[in-house]
Amino acid sequence: MDKGLHFTFCAITVVLLLRGSSQAGEKNDPKMEAASKSGLVLLCRVDLRGAGDGLPALTVTTILEDPYVMVRSAELEGYCIDLLKALASMLHFSYRVKVVGDGRYGAVSSTGNWTGMIGEILRQEADIAVAPLTVTSAREEVVSFTTPFLQTGIGILLRKDSVSQEMSFFHFLAPFSKETWTGLLFAYVLTCLCLFLVARLSPCEWNEPKNEENHFTFLNSLWFGAGALALQGVTPRPKALSVRVIAAVWWLFTIALLAAYIANFTALLSSGSEQLPIQTFEDLVKQRKLEFGTLDGSSTFYFFKNSKNPIHQMIYEYMDKRRDYVLVKTYQEAVQRVMESNYAFIGESISQDLAAARHCDLIRAPEVIGARGFGIATSQASPWTKKLSIAVLKLRESGDLDYLRHKWWESSCLHKSRERWSPLQPQALGGLFLTLAIGLALGVIAAVVELSNKSRHAAAHAKKSCCSVFTEEMCTRLRIKESARQSQEAAGRANA
Repeated sequence: MDKGLHFTFCAITVVLLLRGSSQAGEKNDPKMEAASKSGLVLLCRVDLRGAGDGLPALTVTTILEDPYVMVRSAELEGYCIDLLKALASMLHFSYRVKVVGDGRYGAVSSTGNWTGMIGEILRQEADIAVAPLTVTSAREEVVSFTTPFLQTGIGILLRKDSVSQEMSFFHFLAPFSKETWTGLLFAYVLTCLCLFLVARLSPCEWNEPKNEENHFTFLNSLWFGAGALALQGVTPRPKALSVRVIAAVWWLFTIALLAAYIANFTALLSSGSEQLPIQTFEDLVKQRKLEFGTLDGSSTFYFFKNSKNPIHQMIYEYMDKRRDYVLVKTYQEAVQRVMESNYAFIGESISQDLAAARHCDLIRAPEVIGARGFGIATSQASPWTKKLSIAVLKLRESGDLDYLRHKWWESSCLHKSRERWSPLQPQALGGLFLTLAIGLALGVIAAVVELSNKSRHAAAHAKKSCCSVFTEEMCTRLRIKESARQSQEAAGRANA
């Protein structure tokens, strides 16, 4: 009978509570404060395993915030409720959950006392706090925290169409990064240069330098390399083994390169959008299209205020000078403003992930700074701190925390599983460039061997040293134009 009355009281109280959510650890929900002022405090036993089972009973304080703790059908549910059930099952305790009376997370008031869930633990009104409670140094001085059960940080929430770029005139260059294009240009010039030198050094390609014309001039070598890039055969055709080695490895390089380009270009077109122009906080500062801000008086705001990083200082100065316009009062207001105007919201990354999962036109930029964690708070002398920390670690190792994260942050967007496209970096083609370098080296070595063999036979026939013949042959091949000019001048003087 008592349990029935208790449940009825809980149901009536829940109906009277105003629902709402606020950003984790940053700002209090005005609706929660209104509920607290009216004296409505949710005090319900969620786990009905009572003292009759011989289990220790804990009073748990929390705060209403989607998706951590929510009221649905006169019951509490959410990420923290599921986490609490798992911990109770592992450590064998019963518990009752109460919503924090003042609707706050925990900070030092003007009187020097702690408010929120931290204050309730200090006043022994609750044994533990299971909520999106950020672990900070100030809170750690008065209470104890377990190992963080959820990691977060500071991110940038954007609307997709507000940061989408118009297709540029040189959109065809997008599949490769600037570094990759630079490496490709360098590889092309180096290959053509090696082709030119090897064709001059190899006697199998150019047997009589004084009487024959070398078809592999530097311009012809450039044209040969360009033809290979277009998968077209061009003249001159290599005859020497050394030249063919370089040509073959260049053909292999171009085929693999073109395959990578076509694949990445197809992925770019199918993605329907270019890479986000705002990847980092530095990108956010440099652009002029979007305004940006955070929650007024939040820990994020003070993070940028106290940071020594020049980029962070620029962000703080921007927000401080325009605080009446760019700072928002609630998390819901921030999300609404991002959706309706050219505005970027800076806040808790994990809350932004939830917003992006529920609003398909929103997206979070990749960079996350100011890493922090949500932990379970206990009194400093509590014996439960270590037990709860070990239990949280076990849940993480077993994958249960990942399951809860996926369960409560699951996206309803159809394109959720689509991977974000990015330009191909040089590291992805590192093996290809290495193969080309090895092929060029083998081609040069083969040309030197061919020239050495010819020099050795010529030295034996002329009864000269092999080194002198090799040197003369190499100088003749590399300075053929100068030798021809000197021969023409000598012939002219003789005729005169």
